[in-house]
Amino acid sequence: MGSGPLSGVKVIEFAGIGPGPFCGMLLADMGAEVIRIDRKGSRGGSKYEISSRGKRSIALDLKKPEAVETCLKLIESADILQEGFRPGVMERLGLGPDAALARNPKLVYGRMTGWGQTGPLALAAGHDINYISLTGALHAIGRPGERPVPPLNLVGDFGGGALYLAMGMLAALHSAKITGKGQVVDAAMTDGATSLMTMFYGFTASGMWEEPHGTNMLDGGAHFYDTYETKDGKWISLGSIEPQFYAILRDKAGLTDADFDAQMDRSKWSALKEKITAVIKTKTRDEWDAIMQGTDICYAPVLSIKEAIDHPHNKARETIVEIDGVAQPNIAPRFFGTPSKIQGPIPSIGANNETALSDWGFSGAEIDALKKAEAI
Repeated sequence: MGSGPLSGVKVIEFAGIGPGPFCGMLLADMGAEVIRIDRKGSRGGSKYEISSRGKRSIALDLKKPEAVETCLKLIESADILQEGFRPGVMERLGLGPDAALARNPKLVYGRMTGWGQTGPLALAAGHDINYISLTGALHAIGRPGERPVPPLNLVGDFGGGALYLAMGMLAALHSAKITGKGQVVDAAMTDGATSLMTMFYGFTASGMWEEPHGTNMLDGGAHFYDTYETKDGKWISLGSIEPQFYAILRDKAGLTDADFDAQMDRSKWSALKEKITAVIKTKTRDEWDAIMQGTDICYAPVLSIKEAIDHPHNKARETIVEIDGVAQPNIAPRFFGTPSKIQGPIPSIGANNETALSDWGFSGAEIDALKKAEAI
C-alpha cells in the first residue's frame, strides 16, 4: 500500500500521452495504487517517462473479449477509472461508463478530452494550442503587435486538463464515499483553461483588461511586471505591483527619475520600460541576484531547467530530485500529516501482469487462461 493521503485508493488508468499519465502520476505520488492498462505489444518504460513513476503496468489486447472482461473485473474493485480517448472509444470497447458502473456503482469514471464529451467540436482532433485558442487564453499572451505565444502546453493539457481531472475525480470520490454512488467526471481542457482565466474574464468585464495583448499589467505591458535582459545576456523577472514593493525596486535599481512616480499611468509604461531596460543591462544576472534576490521587490532570475535544478531554494526544499540519473519534479503539494513519496520506478509495458492481477483478486488459473487466450 502506498504512502500518502490517497493510500488505499485503487485507480485504473488507461494508457495515453501527456496529461493523462501526468494526472495518474499525481494520484500515485499521493499514495494511490495505480494500475495502467497498456496496449499489448506497445513499447515504453524508459526512465525518462517521469509521469509513469509509481504505477504498475498490465498489457492487454482489448480486441479480445477476455481482456475486456479482465478490465471489467478490475473495475469491480477500483475506486477510480481514468481515460483520455475521444468520445465513444471506451463505449466501442465495451468499457464505457454504463458497463463500468453496472459492475461497480461506486466507481468514479474520469474522462479527459480537449473539447469535452459533448458539443459540436467533441469528436474533432486537437491539441493544447487549439483548446486554449478557444478560451481567450492564447489571445491574451504575447508582445504588442506580435502573434500570440503558446505557453508550452501547460494551460490546456496540464493545467486545464490533468489538474481539473484530478480535482474532479477526488471530489467525486468524496461524494461516492458518502452517497455510495459513483459518477462520470467530464474534464474538458477548454472548460479547465477557461476556468483558469476567471480573473481575466472579470478584468475584461470591468474594463480593466484591454484586448491588444502585451498592454496590460500582468501580460508584460507594465514596466514593473516583465522580464529584462542583463549585461551577460541572461534574464531576470520583476513583479513589483504593490506600491511598497515598487518603492524597494526603485531604491535597489536606482530608479530616481520622477517619471517613475506615476506607476499606474499606462501612457508612461512603454517609456519607463525602456529606462528600466537600460538600467538592467548595466549588470549581470548574478549581480542583480546579489542586489534583489530575497527582498520584497518580487524578483527572481529567469532560470533554464538545468539552472533550476541547482538553485539553492529548490535544493533546500528538494523541489527537484534525481532518480536513476534523471532530475525530475518532486511531489507536490506536500502533506505533513500523511507524507507522500515517489512510490516506485517507471514500469515497462506489462511488467506487472501477474503480480498486479494477483493482488487485485485474480487466481493463478485465471491468469493462465488469459495467457492462453493471448489476451495478456
